[in-house]
Amino acid sequence: MARGVPSSQIQRIRTKYNNGGSNTVGTMVEAQSAAIVDNGRDMPVETAIVNTESVVDVFTPDEGKAAREVYGHDLFNSRNLNFEPNKNMATPRDYRLGPGDEVIIDVWGAAEEHLRETISPEGSIMIARLGPVHLNGKTIEEANTYIKNLFARKYAGVSSDQTDISVNLGDLRSIQIDIMGEVDTPGTFRMSPFSSVFHALYSAGGINNIGSMRNITVLRNGKRVANVDIYDYLFKGKQTGNIRLQEGDVIIVPPYDQIVNISGNVKRPMYYEIKPGETIASLLEYAGGFSGDAYSGMVRVSRQNGEDNDLYNIDKGEFASYRLQDGDVVTVGNVLDRYSNRVELKGAVNRPGLYALGNKASTLSEMISLADGLTDDAYRGRALIYRQGPDMTLQVIPVDLNAVLGGYAEDIVLQKNDVIEIASVQLIEEKGDFLIDGWVANPGDYSYMDNTSVQDLILRAGGLLDGASTVRCEISRRIDDPTALTDSQLLGEFYTVTLDGGLDTRNRASEFILKPYDRVVVRKSPRYVEQKLVTVDGQIVFPGAYTITKRNERLSDLVERAGGTAEGAYLKGAYLKRRMTDDEYEERQNVIRLAMYNQNTQDSISTTKLSIDRTYSVGIDLVAALDNPGSSQDVVLQPGDALFIPEQQSTVKVSGDVMYPNSVVFTEGKKASYYIDQAGGYGLTAKKNRSYIIYMNGMVAKVNRKTPIEPGSHIIVPSKSMEKKNVWETILPMISGIGSVATMAAAVASLFRK
Repeated sequence: MARGVPSSQIQRIRTKYNNGGSNTVGTMVEAQSAAIVDNGRDMPVETAIVNTESVVDVFTPDEGKAAREVYGHDLFNSRNLNFEPNKNMATPRDYRLGPGDEVIIDVWGAAEEHLRETISPEGSIMIARLGPVHLNGKTIEEANTYIKNLFARKYAGVSSDQTDISVNLGDLRSIQIDIMGEVDTPGTFRMSPFSSVFHALYSAGGINNIGSMRNITVLRNGKRVANVDIYDYLFKGKQTGNIRLQEGDVIIVPPYDQIVNISGNVKRPMYYEIKPGETIASLLEYAGGFSGDAYSGMVRVSRQNGEDNDLYNIDKGEFASYRLQDGDVVTVGNVLDRYSNRVELKGAVNRPGLYALGNKASTLSEMISLADGLTDDAYRGRALIYRQGPDMTLQVIPVDLNAVLGGYAEDIVLQKNDVIEIASVQLIEEKGDFLIDGWVANPGDYSYMDNTSVQDLILRAGGLLDGASTVRCEISRRIDDPTALTDSQLLGEFYTVTLDGGLDTRNRASEFILKPYDRVVVRKSPRYVEQKLVTVDGQIVFPGAYTITKRNERLSDLVERAGGTAEGAYLKGAYLKRRMTDDEYEERQNVIRLAMYNQNTQDSISTTKLSIDRTYSVGIDLVAALDNPGSSQDVVLQPGDALFIPEQQSTVKVSGDVMYPNSVVFTEGKKASYYIDQAGGYGLTAKKNRSYIIYMNGMVAKVNRKTPIEPGSHIIVPSKSMEKKNVWETILPMISGIGSVATMAAAVASLFRK
């Protein structure tokens, strides 16, 4: 019903469904009570079960055009613009009283009285000692005069102005109006007596897709009292037809007469409703006029003639007289991307860009002057003018700029769309960048400059770094012989120069002039060595970092420089930590990647056993190193080495697959088995023959009867792999299973014998 379906149609569908029959066979759609949200207003709608054969009955006439957006149709669907009347406004002078209105009568002066009466359906109020007073149809002013004359009979002072009477309007009645035609919810509505036509249309849900906004009629007592054109309000702000409604008014919204579409380069392209006789000029005004890039000299009109479409081109002079028809499509094109007086200047001028060809500049010299002249690096021997021929083909006109600008040759008269290109000397004569590398502050490419020496380029690169060699700077130069006719085995030229401070004065860097594309390399001095540090910590007299002062510096040298060992130092437990070089670390990473790649093969390496720490332990014997300096036990130090000499230790740690991992007090002369027994002995899955010991100095040994035990050492007992079980652990369950099967077979056989 909310969509405009008559109640008779709904009843017919309901009857079909309730009676059953062939019409109910097929796809059935059951729509329960729901709330259809229509632009913010909830309208409860109750529908029935509809079959596919009768679904056409509930289509609204405008269903096929729901996607078409006509300008103004959404005016009455906004929450912010509901045209609701102001109930606190003063009573209009032409407002006429009717049944349901409350009348307030105040009497003051010689007599005082306050009355509030509601006009009865018969159109009167009851006043004591006066009886019924008929007020229906009277304005407030007429009612005030009428009641004052009646009260003169009741109060003697009214006629002598000793008593005054005032009649005002209290609570308002509601009026009933009918809204018919092409609105979202046609029907009868009760509204405030101050309501206007626009508020009534809002209450009815607005105009539907086929409703007219230009020819809305208001009938009162069977006569037309207003003709509403909503476009007058939308475009001009006029509310001429938006009159105040009265009881029994009928608003009729007919179907639209003509709707046309305008598209293309206008400010508001969409559908518009027009009145008969309106022209393209009116439509352009509704659409906001042409956009900035529109071609305003002509529009295109597409019109249906009943069989196919006709196309018309309407010139600008016909806009005000060409009348549109329903269904017309007006298209506005855009301007062409071309100019009637454009000239472009490119290249070595101070202000390149587009210029207007006209009175200020019509020749080549005038155009260059308008662009503030040529740049300093402009090539004046030759310029090019690209010009369009009669058939739009490009042609090139060479120009001697020196002759034209000096007045020796005739000036060139320019034409529209000419492109003038003036080259730069830098582009014509290629001069490649310099490249400097090596021990300079900012190595890289540097632009070519005439008369640049090697020393100049080094200064541009930020100068020499600490450690740069001043006796050897290399320059490599490419071979460039444009007159050559044969190939050569020579691929490049090589030069060596000395920098300021070098002993050789024959080829000095300050005197060697570079050419384009020269490559300069500053080498490092072979005697430049950065400080390399090692550290010693623990039980040493002067712990800390020490610089390696000579090649092949050893452990004994480091201990001697650090003041020797302190009292209580445990030399057998001293250990050395070494940091991998970048090459060693990269090699370790490659090994790990290879192991991960082969992790599913039989010969793969367990990646959990591979450490990726950049430091590792080096097994040393500091006692032997100090006793025999320079021997093989006296390890040569590397940068980053860290020597640690611990205090005297008194325990031995036992861990792994033992009953109770523990730290045991060291006892001189005891073997490994003694310490394992102190940890509760081997575990059930211990690999006894794989036990090993780690000494504090980083050395590792396999545990056997002869393995010496030192204080601070760590005995580790590994476990057997869970995948490799004892053979008997596999056989015994099988034997047990076989025995169970045999017992069951014997029991079955015994049953059969019985």
